[in-house]
Amino acid sequence: MLKRSTTSLRTTFLLLIALLGVLCFGSNGAHAATAMRFSLDRTIDGAAAPFIAASAKDLFREEDLAVTIDSANGSEDAIARVASGASDIALADINALIRYRDKDHTSPIKAIFVLYNKAPYAMIARKSRGIKSMADLEGKTIGLVDGDPAVGLWPAVAHRNHIDLAKVKAEKINAAVREPMLSAGQLDAVTGFSFLSAITLRDRGVPANDLAILRFADFGCLVYGHALIVNPAFAAKNPEAVKAFLRATVSGVRIAIKDPELAIDLVMTQMNNGSRSIELARLQASIHDNIVTPEVKQNGLGGIETHRFEVALDQIAEGYTFRKRPSATDIFDDNFLPPADDRKID
Repeated sequence: MLKRSTTSLRTTFLLLIALLGVLCFGSNGAHAATAMRFSLDRTIDGAAAPFIAASAKDLFREEDLAVTIDSANGSEDAIARVASGASDIALADINALIRYRDKDHTSPIKAIFVLYNKAPYAMIARKSRGIKSMADLEGKTIGLVDGDPAVGLWPAVAHRNHIDLAKVKAEKINAAVREPMLSAGQLDAVTGFSFLSAITLRDRGVPANDLAILRFADFGCLVYGHALIVNPAFAAKNPEAVKAFLRATVSGVRIAIKDPELAIDLVMTQMNNGSRSIELARLQASIHDNIVTPEVKQNGLGGIETHRFEVALDQIAEGYTFRKRPSATDIFDDNFLPPADDRKID
């Protein structure tokens, strides 16, 4: 009787262990995936390929993440979503984050991964209207788009290129009329993102050889561009999940770099409308001009150089008055980055 009782207890004990394993690790033996809400800064287009590829190729799932992707209405909206907790991670312009953090009573959001090592800010002009270089802007009419972060850096770029702003006629315009006004000849140049406005203008029928894309980064502007930002409370509670998201992001970027054709095929499945050739051109431009830079080739994806960041703050200050100038560590946290060797690209 004692032997039978002991056997029964042992069987019950083993069953309890098995049940506990199912509850803790799931029926497939894996840890339960961490739910994560990720926001792009705008609707999906070709430049979103690294994240779409990471999702479509199950790179997030392989990191035990259950990631849902949505779209914000610009960087300010993406930052607000992260601040409120509506999004855990978002893609946003790091310079918009710098301005946000300079306000009173804001969430201590930080960037954790820089995607665009060079910001895509540019002056997009028509060669047929006599503009081939920055110096040609004097005597011309330019459209400064309301809310465009490029506008804040324009004074610094003009100063470094000896442009007399008094000799440039500036009109404030809405983003919705930027490309139509330039293509119609109502303006000589407009501010915008090089891989957005320039590519869109080509889609509107403006010949590529008539476009002068004056990238601020080619004229002395050292600011970084879009970065991944994280909700502080989420990061504190789920540091390993945040690190896993960055590992999957690095892999997604590598796919976009190595096989942009495949990456765009994945993007097109997520777009209701769009031209494959236009979105491929958009992705290739963002990779060539903004992601794969000499600094990234040397140091790897995602990080920053502190000295460059400080100089970039000086440039921002030429068109913006800080309430309290931040330091690099106030804005960027490198504790979630994969090791440098794991962020290197070929």
